[in-house]
Amino acid sequence: MERVSLVRKINPALANGLVEMWLKEVEGAMLDSVLNQLKKAWEDYYQGDRVGWVTSWPGQVVQGISCMAWTYEVEEAIEKKSLPAYVVKSTAQIGDLVRLVRLDLKSGLRITVEALIVLDVHARDVVKAISDLNVLSIHEFDWISQLRYYWHENEKKEEYVCVSMVVTDVKYGLEYLGNLPRLVVTPLTDRCYRTLMGALKLCLGGAPEGPAGTGKTETCKDLAKAVAKKCVVFNCSDGLDYKALGKFFKGLAQSGAWACFDEFNRIELEVLSVVAQQILTIQRAIGRKVVKFFFEDTMLRLDPTCSIFITMNPG
Repeated sequence: MERVSLVRKINPALANGLVEMWLKEVEGAMLDSVLNQLKKAWEDYYQGDRVGWVTSWPGQVVQGISCMAWTYEVEEAIEKKSLPAYVVKSTAQIGDLVRLVRLDLKSGLRITVEALIVLDVHARDVVKAISDLNVLSIHEFDWISQLRYYWHENEKKEEYVCVSMVVTDVKYGLEYLGNLPRLVVTPLTDRCYRTLMGALKLCLGGAPEGPAGTGKTETCKDLAKAVAKKCVVFNCSDGLDYKALGKFFKGLAQSGAWACFDEFNRIELEVLSVVAQQILTIQRAIGRKVVKFFFEDTMLRLDPTCSIFITMNPG
C-alpha cells in the first residue's frame, strides 16, 4: 500500500449532488497529482543516492522517472561514445537494487524494487546491444526502436511526459495505476511493442495472435502500464451481442481507457461484422481529431487517447 497526496482539496458539495461532476474533479486532481509527483521525483533524482531515491517515491513514479533518466543518460553516452562505461554503471545499479531487495522490506516497497529490477535488467541489455552494434547517433534505428521517455512542452508552455518508440509519440497518460509489477521484456515483447505503438500512430488497434499462455494479453497490459493508461481486459464469449459491446465502446471512447478483448474469435460471425463497424467508427473519429461524434444514435465526447486491442487464439 502507498499514499499519494492530491495536489488540491475536492468539495463534493459544490457539484450540487451530481456524482459524475465531483468524480470528474477527482480525476482531474489525480492527473495533476501524478504529474506533480513526476516533476518532483525528476528534480530529486540526481540529488543523492539512487537507492534512497527509489524508497522515497511511489512505485509508478519510480518506474517512469527511472526510464526517463535512462533515456537521457544513454543518449548522452551515445554522443560522448562512452556506452561501454555506461554498461558497467547499469550493472552496478542493478547490483545495488539486488542488495536492497534482499533486505527485510515492506511489501509495497518490495514490489517497487522488483519491478525496477525487471526494467533495469532490460535497460542494461539494450545498452549492451547498442554498444556491441556500435551505435554512433541517437537517430539510428537500433536506438529509436526502444521505448524512451522525455519531458516535452506544449504550446501553452505546460510540461508533459512523452513516451516514444520509432516514429510514435504517445503522451504519458498520468493515470494512477498503483504499485504494480512489470513484465519481463523478451525480444518478442519488444517486437510486439513496436507493432502496437506503430498502430497507435495510425489511430488503429493491435491484434496479437498465438497459442494460449504466450503472453498476448499481458503484453497489451504492460504497454498500457508503460504509458500510464487503464487497460480493461474483457473475455469474449459466444453469447456476446453487438448491443453489449456497443455499451462497452461508448464508455471507452469517452473515458480514454484502453481495452483488450480476449479470445475475440469466439464472438459469432454475425456479431463480428457489426462490431467491426463500431470499432471503425471510433477509429475514424480519432483519425479526424473530432471533439464529438455520433455512435449508434448517441452524440459522444471523444477522448482520442482511447484504444482497442484484440487477442486471438487460432484453432
